[in-house]
Amino acid sequence: MNYRKFGKTDLMVSEIGFGAWAIGGNAVVGNTPIGWGPADDNTSVASLRKALDVGINFFDTADFYGLGHSEQLIGKELRNNKEAIIATKVGHRAIDNKIQLDYSKEYIIEACEKSLKRLKRDFIDYYQLHSARLQHFEKEQCIEAMELLKKHGKIRYWGLSLNTFYPEPEAKYLMEKNSGEARLPVGQGFQLVFNLINQKALTVMEEAYKKGYGIIARMPLQFGLLTGKFTEDAKFAKDDHRNFRLTKEIISKTNKILDEKVWTLCKKYNISKTSLALSFILSFDSVSTVIPGIRIPQHAIDNTKDILQLDDADIDYLKELYNSDWVEIVDLMEKQG
Repeated sequence: MNYRKFGKTDLMVSEIGFGAWAIGGNAVVGNTPIGWGPADDNTSVASLRKALDVGINFFDTADFYGLGHSEQLIGKELRNNKEAIIATKVGHRAIDNKIQLDYSKEYIIEACEKSLKRLKRDFIDYYQLHSARLQHFEKEQCIEAMELLKKHGKIRYWGLSLNTFYPEPEAKYLMEKNSGEARLPVGQGFQLVFNLINQKALTVMEEAYKKGYGIIARMPLQFGLLTGKFTEDAKFAKDDHRNFRLTKEIISKTNKILDEKVWTLCKKYNISKTSLALSFILSFDSVSTVIPGIRIPQHAIDNTKDILQLDDADIDYLKELYNSDWVEIVDLMEKQG
């Protein structure tokens, strides 16, 4: 395992992290699935242990994953592990069977205390606003709350998880708050979607890196599409969010592009489709860590082997495919939510 410095912080994070959304289980808010279907807690614990075995030290969760269950599992298994770097998120709530966003100062402080109890920790290494938008920042409460938590030692660093399809506005807002003279920027990192298919955040990612932000790349396998395992006949349970996100059209069109224009590179490098997808992301110095979902121990193994630096020509080719082929697919994904 290789480790990278997380922006200007003193955190050294494993280049492959542990995406802990799926281990939260099959939570549903109203009629909206917010998980990946059922998860067995014993298997999830075994996955956390295997992740440690292969050198993973960065664990990304949220208080909304499994409505707190993901945090509880991590707290139970990693409470005494001082080497584990824990990142969690705040801002999503389930109220009256509806998903609501709350970035008020009062709620963020309250939610942080609850996350600390579930995680069984004295402080959170990296605390993220789950999906705060400009209107939340303009009220100024969320930044004030995060800085207050940092001042009181409840969190070490904080940042923002950016919108999947429109990452620019909020990233720009925070970056413009920096004078460039401070040791640490306002907000120390961004979590964003960046993978072979969705490269909308590339410009933001590179600009933020230059300004000293740590970068977490989420959805590196695009809900499993980039493992090459799904056919257009794939079925997902009603309590799996992919049930409404991965349509037959999206799977079919994605597989066609991958088969014709991407997977041939697996033969060149003699690596799996998963390894190629992860290697593409980690070929960018601006990325601090990538957080594929890990549901079973084998995922921890598969997601950490054969990570290579791709040739510059291949990186450029895969970047060009975004404009020539992937924009249509990303637009379809945006329509599904």
